[in-house]
Amino acid sequence: NRVYKKKHGRRPTRLREDCCGTSILCAKWVTKDAANTAIGLDLDAPTLAYAKERHIDPLGTERAKRVTLIERDVLDGYKEEVDVCVAFNFSFCTFKERSTMVDYYRSVRKSLANGGAFMLDIHGGPEAQVEAEEETDHGDFVYVWDQGSMDALSGFAKRHIHFRFRDGSEMRNAFSYDWRVWSLPEIQDMLRDAGYSKIEIFWEGATKDGEGNGIFRRVSRAENEDSWIAYIVAWA
Repeated sequence: NRVYKKKHGRRPTRLREDCCGTSILCAKWVTKDAANTAIGLDLDAPTLAYAKERHIDPLGTERAKRVTLIERDVLDGYKEEVDVCVAFNFSFCTFKERSTMVDYYRSVRKSLANGGAFMLDIHGGPEAQVEAEEETDHGDFVYVWDQGSMDALSGFAKRHIHFRFRDGSEMRNAFSYDWRVWSLPEIQDMLRDAGYSKIEIFWEGATKDGEGNGIFRRVSRAENEDSWIAYIVAWA
């Protein structure tokens, strides 16, 4: 909302969430304004059914009717025009070939209204390229980010999420990802090749102890910290 309004003087109303999974962003979007509509694309029917039951139907009839969930490969695109399309949670990293990625970016651009924005997030830094396991305690369970090895020649890498519980049990590989570790320069080059007019990078700030503070600001240069998260905004 902030970034789009700064450019256009108004908030966006039409959102598309690619690889939407449980579609929680679609659900949150339509609660923010009665004019907001959302489209969610995902190729997994059971996940979309779960999304509808868990996050869309509980919105109530009026809000739920402003969300459209579609079983579709995002590479096939969608004809309805939107103000903003997002591909978050690093979902686009499942596309391992440059030609496929450029085709995807072009498909998204075709669905954007004039001056529309395509927004992505990206994780990088030296730590993104090495094996690691990181635990986060959430009280009732421990969230485990399991980062497998990366092939130096291809950039292909496996990632997993496990959950460990207080009774000693564990849910291993609750989520698994088969990715290519793309760099920011590569992504920007592909977006330019796909015809986007302007690309902006929003970098996360840090607390006094060096941890990410969740505040992202537009930058023209950035230090390659050990581990970082950034947002990319590409304008049609």
